[in-house]
Amino acid sequence: MLSHRQIWSAIDALAARYSLSASGLARRAGLDPTTFNKSKRVGSDGRLRWPNTESISKVLQATGSTIDEFVSLVRDPGTEDTQYRTRPVPLIGFAQAGAGGFFDDGGFPVGGDWDEVAFPDVSDDHAYALEVSGDSMLPLYRDGDVVIVSPGSSVRRGDRVVVRTRDGEVMAKVLARRTARIIELHSINPEHEHRTLDLREIDWIARIIWASQ
Repeated sequence: MLSHRQIWSAIDALAARYSLSASGLARRAGLDPTTFNKSKRVGSDGRLRWPNTESISKVLQATGSTIDEFVSLVRDPGTEDTQYRTRPVPLIGFAQAGAGGFFDDGGFPVGGDWDEVAFPDVSDDHAYALEVSGDSMLPLYRDGDVVIVSPGSSVRRGDRVVVRTRDGEVMAKVLARRTARIIELHSINPEHEHRTLDLREIDWIARIIWASQ
C-alpha cells in the first residue's frame, strides 16, 4: 500500500526531473501554485492531505510522463529527502544520431561507440540520451540540453518525439497526427516548418520522456 510520504515524494521527484519546484510543477499543470506546497500536505487538525487523482493526471499530462514513470519515483518511507535513483544511459549528439551504426531497425541503441551519462532511473531499459545542438528546438530545448528518449514507450498524439528518416535525418517534433499512410509533425520552434511525411520515409519514431534543462 502506498503511503502519504511516498506519494508526495514522487511528486517532488517529478518536479525535480524538470528543474521545477512543487509550486512550479503545479503552475505548469494549470493548478493553483500552492496545490503541492508542503504546508498543505497536513491539515491544521493534523490530518493527512493527499493529492487527488485529477491533479496527478494533470501533472503527468503537462510533463508528458506516464503513470508507470510516476510510480517508479515512489520511494520507501523515510527516504523522501534523498535524490531519486540514477543509472547510466547511452549518450550521443543529434548529429551523430543521423549516422549509421548507432541504432537497430527498431530504433534501439546498438554498438559500443556511445558515451554515457547518469540520469534518473526510467522504466525503459533501452532508453538513451541525445544532446541537443543548435536552435531548431527552441524555446523548449536549448543547445546543450539533454533529452531522454524511450524507444519502448507507446507514442500518442501530442507527444514530443524524436524521428529518424530513412535518409538519416533526425529531428525532434511534436506528433500532431498519424494515419495508416502519413505522419504529421509540428515543429517546436515556430521558425521551423511543420512536416508531413509518408510512413515509408520513417525509419523509426520514439517518445521523449525526460529533459535536462
